[in-house]
Parts: sequence; C-alpha cells; structure tokens
Amino acid sequence: MLKEFRTFIARGNVLDLAVGVIIGASFGTITKSLTDDIIMPVIGWLFGGFDFSSYFIRLAAIPATYKGSPDDYAALKSAGVPLFGYGEFVTVVINFLILAFIVFLLVRSVNKMIASVEREKAEGTAEPAADPADVALLREIRDELRKRPTV
Repeated sequence: MLKEFRTFIARGNVLDLAVGVIIGASFGTITKSLTDDIIMPVIGWLFGGFDFSSYFIRLAAIPATYKGSPDDYAALKSAGVPLFGYGEFVTVVINFLILAFIVFLLVRSVNKMIASVEREKAEGTAEPAADPADVALLREIRDELRKRPTV
C-alpha cells in the first residue's frame, strides 16, 4: 500500500496540483493584503475616510460583560455578538474580483501563447505550395530531354 501511495504521489498531475494549491494560497494572501492594505484605504480616503471592513449591523444586544468599544467589529464578533458584517463582505467581494481578474489575465495570456505556438507549428509543417503551371511544364520538358539519347 505504501508503494502504491508513493506511485500516486509521484505522478506529475498530483505534484502540479500541489504546487498550484500552494502558490494559489500564497497568491490569495497577496491579494488579501493588496485589498486590505492598498485598495481599501484608497477607496476609504476617496469616499471620506471610512473603512468598509468596520461597517456592520448588530443583530442582538451587547452582553453586559463586554468591555470593548461598541463600534469594534472584530471585538464584538469575538465576544459572540451576532453581526451583519456587510463591510467585511464588500472587502471579500473586492478581493475575489481582483483575484478573478488576475486569473483571467493569466489564462488569457497562456491561451494566446498556446495559440501562437500552434500557429507557428502549423505554418512550419504546411506543405509547400504547388508549383505554377509553367514551372511544372518546364520540369516535364527537362525530364523528357534527359531521357533522349545523346547523338
């Protein structure tokens, strides 16, 4: 069973998938940082300094034991207060759109590159164009003259 597992893991597709998942997770972290640290602050600045991630609606009362700020989304959430966090949702949607657009650009580039390689391959293997009629006729005459005995 161990040998069979090792054979399974050694397949190229499984290794490619593992590399893709690891790079995808890292890329997701980069995209999240891009959204949280660069794009959202700029959007907040453009729209008057607000932060989308802190927009929420409390769905229940704050417990009496809670000592934090009533406007701190993360603290309220960790205290178990039910919240409708639409600001966090907007941030996640923007994250997704950025990631989807980048993946679209990558796939588009790869498709163009593959099409270009296939086009070059097709051009390289194309049969040579047929000779014009006059060239074919001259070749036939030449071949007939070669067949004649010399005097």
